[in-house]
Amino acid sequence: MRAVWGAVVADGFDFSPGAQVPLSGSAGQTAATQALASAAYRDDPLTAISAADSDTAKSEIKKPKLSLFEPNLGEAFARAVQVRMLGGGRKPLIQSFGIEPQTVVEHCLSATRIRKQRDSKLTLLMVLFGVLFLPGVLLWLGVFQLRKMLSKDGEGNGVSLLGATLLTVLAGLGLFFMVKLPLSGFWPMYARAMVIAPMIGWWWAKQICEKTAVAMRESWKGLLEGGGVAAKIPEAVPQDPNQTAAETLRQNLAMVTAEQNSNVVFYAGPKGILGMGTRWGSWQLAEELKPVQEGTEIHPFRSWDVIRAIHDKLRLLERSPLHTGGFPTPSVRHWIVSPVGEKAAAVARPEGAHVEAYQIRGHEIERICNEQQFGSGNRHYLGVQFVLWDGQLVITLMITVTVLHETLRIEVTGHALGPVNGLFTTKPEPKTKDVAKVVKFWETKTQHLPLIEPKEVVRLAARAPLTWFPPVLDFLGGKLTLPEPFGLRHVWADKPWRHRFMADDALRAATPVLRTVHAAAMGVLKEHGVDTERFTNRALVLSGMIQGVDPQKADEYNA
Repeated sequence: MRAVWGAVVADGFDFSPGAQVPLSGSAGQTAATQALASAAYRDDPLTAISAADSDTAKSEIKKPKLSLFEPNLGEAFARAVQVRMLGGGRKPLIQSFGIEPQTVVEHCLSATRIRKQRDSKLTLLMVLFGVLFLPGVLLWLGVFQLRKMLSKDGEGNGVSLLGATLLTVLAGLGLFFMVKLPLSGFWPMYARAMVIAPMIGWWWAKQICEKTAVAMRESWKGLLEGGGVAAKIPEAVPQDPNQTAAETLRQNLAMVTAEQNSNVVFYAGPKGILGMGTRWGSWQLAEELKPVQEGTEIHPFRSWDVIRAIHDKLRLLERSPLHTGGFPTPSVRHWIVSPVGEKAAAVARPEGAHVEAYQIRGHEIERICNEQQFGSGNRHYLGVQFVLWDGQLVITLMITVTVLHETLRIEVTGHALGPVNGLFTTKPEPKTKDVAKVVKFWETKTQHLPLIEPKEVVRLAARAPLTWFPPVLDFLGGKLTLPEPFGLRHVWADKPWRHRFMADDALRAATPVLRTVHAAAMGVLKEHGVDTERFTNRALVLSGMIQGVDPQKADEYNA
């Protein structure tokens, strides 16, 4: 995980080391990170992302005013992620466990930069061949827009009989007037050039678009194959103190990482802990606190004493008496869980003297653990987290200890976040078609087609001048609205239970963690003169129950 550059102050960030924008391609990258980052380079239809949404978070696609300006998946994804995660006045983000969100944002910026370089050339062509011959450009754009409206699927693929007839009649009328016009005079010649010049500009634009499409697909493929494709964003590195835009971008990127490292998470009812997934299992050990000998008293202790002992034991989970591999080193961390509504549209990061860089300080965590166990307010949990399958599976087991009157309760809950949707792991396929051989006509051969079709050149050329005015382009072409509360990882995560080995990993992790928690707690109780017989008996019952553990919908209570 990247370190946060500088310290957080009241009004923002203070970056003392200077501009440092690490390239994505480091050892910290994972398959899940690269899969999500690849979406910025994709050229699929935007509607494909609707099928990738999780059950608990749905994105929204705003329909275009003019379909000619509609963005594809990569354009809309990169734009939406940048605005949501780097835009001014943005809402707080949900942690993306198992991935590096800053890397994904950097690739969105890099993809946008590549497209802007292409759009600069297309804009120049539009000025040369469009402004000077504007009536002809508008005429051709109208024809393409009409063809798209009259197509069978509304996307320009295939033309209906009515559409084909109408376009044929219009083409015939255009050819008739071209022939009948006089051969002398400025306006007749301009009328002919007005029709031909946009075609020359289109051919030139096609070469530019094809070259960019090849580069974008190479980045797309390279990310999914683990090639360490670097996100190039020189605009995020200030060259002098007066470059405020670059400095602001650099600070916003650091804020993304700062929020990722926050130790505050949010519980949204049946949606579970946002970013960690729903709660699929829950085990409680609750017994009365009695001294070992009657007539004596229990040595005073607090919930934090038990949690601290559990924390130390969990850090040794990767150790085993047998050399059989076993657990990788888990992340053991104290979490503050804040409740939010199931349909909450936003969350609020904590503020105040007890918060630094979006993280609750240690003394406040201890206070919450000991005092906020009943009624309103945040709660303390100790989490042990395993990030497996190159970030595609995140297993989190949360432990909380409460003492109410004379009853000690230790609760362990399991959360699992599955792999990112298969849409993000599909590699680019070359466009091909099978054609008959000239001589051996009974045999076929595969012919590679250009990546950019004629209608795509027109779409890109029409959008190019407006890319300098993103709000106008969003209004005309539509946009992707991300679900709230937004986090890159949980929004497009599938359930792990459909993958046999992932499900096994989640179920297997619960038993050793639960036994380690119980062993650590029993040690603390014995040290403080508590009779552990009933606790031990209850722990043995739980140990037997967990042998046949199955994933449940623990957050959906049967009322």
